[in-house]
Amino acid sequence: LQVEESAIGLWNWTVTKHTDAVISDEQRAKLRFVACRLICFCEGSDPPEGTIRRQILMSMKTGKGWIDIGKSGLADGFLENAMSSIEKLYVKLRKGSDGEADIQVHRADVEKSLFKVLSYQAESVFAQGDFQKAVMCVQRCKDMLMKLPKETCYLSILCYNFGVETYEWKRYEQSSFWLSQSYDIGKMDMKYSVGKEMQAKVLRLLATTYFEWDCSLYLDKALKAISLANQENLHPAGFFLKVKILLKSGASDEDINSALAEFTHLEMSLDFCLNTAKLLLEHGRESVGFDFLKSVPERFGSSPDLGKITLLHIEFLLQNKRELLAKQKIEEVIVGHYTGKQLLPEALNHLHIILWDRAAKHYEEKSYSEALHWYNYSVSFYTPGQIDQNLAKLQRNMASCYLHLKQVDKAKEAVKQAERCDPNSIFTKFSIYKIAVMENDTNKAMEAVIEMGKLAEKPSEHEDKLRMDKNTDSNLLSLAAQIALENDQQIVAIKALENLSEHLQDCRQLFAALKCLVRLMLSKVMAENAEKRDEDINSILTYLNLAHKKLAESFTEEKFTGDIRILEAHWFRKVAWNLAVRFKDSPEKMRDFFLLSFKLSQFCPSDKAVLIAQKTCLLMAAAVDLEMGRQQVTPSEQMELFSQALQHLQMCKDIWKVLKLTGDFAKDPTDMLLLLYEFEARSKLNDPTLHSLMESVWEQPQIEIKTLEIIASLAMESPAQYPVLCKKALKSALNLHRKQAVIDAVKFSKCLHSLINISLPNGSTDLDTCVLQEVWDYFEDALSVVSSTDAYPETEILWLMTRAWNTGIFQYTVGKYKEAEQWCGLGMRFLNHLGSLKKSYE
Repeated sequence: LQVEESAIGLWNWTVTKHTDAVISDEQRAKLRFVACRLICFCEGSDPPEGTIRRQILMSMKTGKGWIDIGKSGLADGFLENAMSSIEKLYVKLRKGSDGEADIQVHRADVEKSLFKVLSYQAESVFAQGDFQKAVMCVQRCKDMLMKLPKETCYLSILCYNFGVETYEWKRYEQSSFWLSQSYDIGKMDMKYSVGKEMQAKVLRLLATTYFEWDCSLYLDKALKAISLANQENLHPAGFFLKVKILLKSGASDEDINSALAEFTHLEMSLDFCLNTAKLLLEHGRESVGFDFLKSVPERFGSSPDLGKITLLHIEFLLQNKRELLAKQKIEEVIVGHYTGKQLLPEALNHLHIILWDRAAKHYEEKSYSEALHWYNYSVSFYTPGQIDQNLAKLQRNMASCYLHLKQVDKAKEAVKQAERCDPNSIFTKFSIYKIAVMENDTNKAMEAVIEMGKLAEKPSEHEDKLRMDKNTDSNLLSLAAQIALENDQQIVAIKALENLSEHLQDCRQLFAALKCLVRLMLSKVMAENAEKRDEDINSILTYLNLAHKKLAESFTEEKFTGDIRILEAHWFRKVAWNLAVRFKDSPEKMRDFFLLSFKLSQFCPSDKAVLIAQKTCLLMAAAVDLEMGRQQVTPSEQMELFSQALQHLQMCKDIWKVLKLTGDFAKDPTDMLLLLYEFEARSKLNDPTLHSLMESVWEQPQIEIKTLEIIASLAMESPAQYPVLCKKALKSALNLHRKQAVIDAVKFSKCLHSLINISLPNGSTDLDTCVLQEVWDYFEDALSVVSSTDAYPETEILWLMTRAWNTGIFQYTVGKYKEAEQWCGLGMRFLNHLGSLKKSYE
């Protein structure tokens, strides 16, 4: 009992809350489901009449609730429960009846509920796509209408709704069945019928269904249905559909005129009449169509919209290639415009569209004079001095026609008028540009294309309709470049392409524009002398930098695939490489192009060829930075250049490590160059890590003599000052010279010369004994080589002799007579090895 009370409470709460719009339809269906199930659980073996009636009501409403929210499958069980409960109720009522009259009353009572359940079951199975079951349920309901005449309207509308849905699903056979049923049911009891208007509506849809299903097969049925609909209730839709069916059937003009006459007194809107006329004319019934069109003004004599009739007439004359008659009509309208019979603004706009379309058609056919004729019709509706953006467009179009006809003066006048009406239009500037290019007026063309670029950045609010396509500005600039190139105006084309590249969103188009710019500017640079080309080289650098920027951004563009990106990157990196090589006379430009080539190559797959190119680019950039740092620049500039060089070298070392894994590079000088460049940069930056770098160098077993000699030279090259490192490098080099199977006396002499110079500065008298001993050994080395070969340069022998003698003299001046004797004696030992100079010094 408590469960039953809770279920009833829940049901009543649901009804209240749904009325107050607190819960949704789906929530109501779920709550009803719970309440109804609980009531079913509480059912006893012989429930009282009130309980059964409540179960019938709750089951019906729960099932209907599921149907209404589109979950018909959940409704079936509840509707079957309702049917079962109805049977129980009928049995119970018969047991308590007192006679036949009483039984009839109970049967009538039960049949009302039975009708409802059957109609809900019809809805459920229809929604589930079971046509046959739906037909059976509706047929049972139809059989009950004699006893339940008030349900006639409900069942007719239910069948109509089924007909509408199946029509929308294009199930024409089922739709025609349901609509026929709806009409038949609607006729069963006139007292409770749906009414003539609804019956006509059903028949119109039935006629449409036959018409769309198979007009040739069901034409008679469609005509019969629409004729019945029009008998039930005259309606413009029925009139229009009948004409449509007759036209499809190929009926004679006489039959169609008869159909039109049926509706002579029907109240219809002007637009409806025009649509009917249009329908007739589109089906080639010109005689009937134009006659009907002529009759329309009689119906709407005082309407300000009568201009629409004239426009329709003009349109169909043009469609049927009767231009001469159409022109006569247009000229009549123009006369009317200035004699108090103006078209309404909407109609006038429509006429302008007709005139422009016809002009555009002639323009495409290259009939420029004829196009101008139609544009002039449009101009006729504007007053002199009128400012209107559409007039500006019109004048621009006329200017294009004049240009094709080589009537430049007239084109200029038209553009002047366009500029008066709309001076801040990119289209107007484009028209000015075209004329300037045709007249070979470079300055004016440049001005116009610059203005176009500025306007492309700030689209005019008034041109939104014209510029709905976001690429319009880009397309105009692209066309401007094309026109300049066709007219051999390279400088103007470059300016147009530069503006274009700033506004293009499409990556493919942008890269095409940049490629064209690079080629054009290169040909310009090649034709210039060195003084004038710097600015243009900077422009090429700008183009390549933009290409790099857009390649980086292109990863977000779906249409720009990886393969396309790689191809573009290869093209631009190779161009940058070639330009670096081409401009080797300008170190700074060469470096910038090499760096750009490296940056662009980062968008390419890291295969061996690309890695080699990257390594070379960075090495060359570092070399240029070092070379520029050696020039007479400020200390701060020097530091910046050497720091940049180090950055390039670090990236280069990383790439070189990877590259060495791809093959044999035993003869490649990269390791040596990296070492020398890094040593120079760090030494001139006074880098504290320099000594640790050199520790690894001394340990290298295969270091070359030349490398050591260059290190020694760099260690003392301003602003570097590392005598200890210089000395160590020269000692290592000298040791390697000694280890040669055959000593190269010339190279040995130069190395020894440098080592003595760094160890024994000129004019020094207070040298440490150890240092003198070390230098003495170098002289002894020199003597041994001089004694063993005739290839030792005589000038170097003379230099050794002089340095040894002078060292002795310096020792003498400070009272070191013993040392003085030794050094002077060492110098005299070299005297014997002099050739032609011996006598001069002996």
